[in-house]
Amino acid sequence: MDATAVAPGDDTRTDPPEAGPSGEPSVAQPPPPARRVPPATPAAPAAPTAPAADALSVPSAGAGAVPVVPAQAARRGAGRPAGPVQPQPHPRPVITELRLSAFGRHRSAAFPLGPVTLFAGPSGSGKSQVLAAYEALAGLGSGATLETLFPDPCARIPDGAVPDAQRRRGFRLGCTVDGPAGPVRLELAVQAEPALRIVGERLSQDGQILFATALRDPGRPSVQASWLTGGAVGVTRAPLPDDRLGTALLPLRVAGSTAGQRQVLAAAEQVVVALRSVFACDPRPDRMRAPVPPGEGRLLGDCANLADVLRRTRLECGTRHALLAGAARTGCAGPVAGLDVRAPAGGAVTAVLDRGPGRPATELARLGSGELRFLALALVLLTGPGVLDMDPAAELLSARQALTVLADGLDRGLDGSQAAELLRLALLSCGRGHVRLVAAVGEGTAAAARSLDGVSVVDLSV
Repeated sequence: MDATAVAPGDDTRTDPPEAGPSGEPSVAQPPPPARRVPPATPAAPAAPTAPAADALSVPSAGAGAVPVVPAQAARRGAGRPAGPVQPQPHPRPVITELRLSAFGRHRSAAFPLGPVTLFAGPSGSGKSQVLAAYEALAGLGSGATLETLFPDPCARIPDGAVPDAQRRRGFRLGCTVDGPAGPVRLELAVQAEPALRIVGERLSQDGQILFATALRDPGRPSVQASWLTGGAVGVTRAPLPDDRLGTALLPLRVAGSTAGQRQVLAAAEQVVVALRSVFACDPRPDRMRAPVPPGEGRLLGDCANLADVLRRTRLECGTRHALLAGAARTGCAGPVAGLDVRAPAGGAVTAVLDRGPGRPATELARLGSGELRFLALALVLLTGPGVLDMDPAAELLSARQALTVLADGLDRGLDGSQAAELLRLALLSCGRGHVRLVAAVGEGTAAAARSLDGVSVVDLSV
């Protein structure tokens, strides 16, 4: 289905202004009745009310359930507890909180995110699920469909979740995006079965609903959407696809001719920019050893083309290449004088460690798995979107965007010195505001990170 496709026979329509709800309704629930504004009160543009919809039956933390709030659950005696991130002005759009409900083992969980956020906890505590949810939201912000992002959606539903009377089960995702427009909240309700679809979405700011969708007709592949218009027309309503993020489609549907529309566009574009500025990285040493054909030098998520990217950084950015070579002296065994590449005309590219005068160079194929992972992750932290295989928002200058690196198992296969060096590089890069890191780590790295200023450790131990 095309990103702008709507159900046949449905036309966009506008409704007169209505008084907005006094509170924030559930994503998939209709709002409470609107309050009547006294005649003496000056009229103001009303927020869109969420269209009527059937509630998606998902487990929630009720009586007898223990909500998982890991950001406030650091182990006693395990060092500095992970407290909430202090609010600061964000000149670039960034995600400052991630919310999960009925997603894997997480129920009513909220995770504050800082410049460097590490998730720690035993196996099965849900570290990978947090990063998977973040990556899924990023994919939706880039225009991907639910089916692409959730090939097995039922695997995300908690064990023992009971379907409702219509045999429906699902989960909820949400985030807060801070930036020039101020904090904006995005909430999403996803039905996993009997059919994968979005049944409710809400974009709000300062308690005002700017955009909302809800499933009205289960037999049609669309949801009913409404967004703030303002002026003589309070709310605009139109159908949108039920397999894509409606917020990402708003710039194609909203003209921006009224103050209300411009507010909606500013909030939606801030969310989309933050979601698209994400690079999920999981280096695969088994794919990084062989020589690679020369290409455009954009690093893949598995870092299989590391040698080609090193060729590019050596030619185009000597400063960053020198920083990476300096990091290699800490993360690689033996003497390291620099990083070099061998690229014969028309041949494959091979990366090597320069061992210094009188010593033979070492090809990357001969390095250990930990050394290869370290080099790839260090490169990601020291570079930018132009060198990574990602598609950031083109409508905003790269200097106005912040790259978020997602790394599940950041310290997997690394020793203590390598993990410490990656944390040092992360603090160096993230301190400038252009890069952020969200990663899952082991207890050893988490213990060392708890004493570092600028690092937030979220303990998922229960």
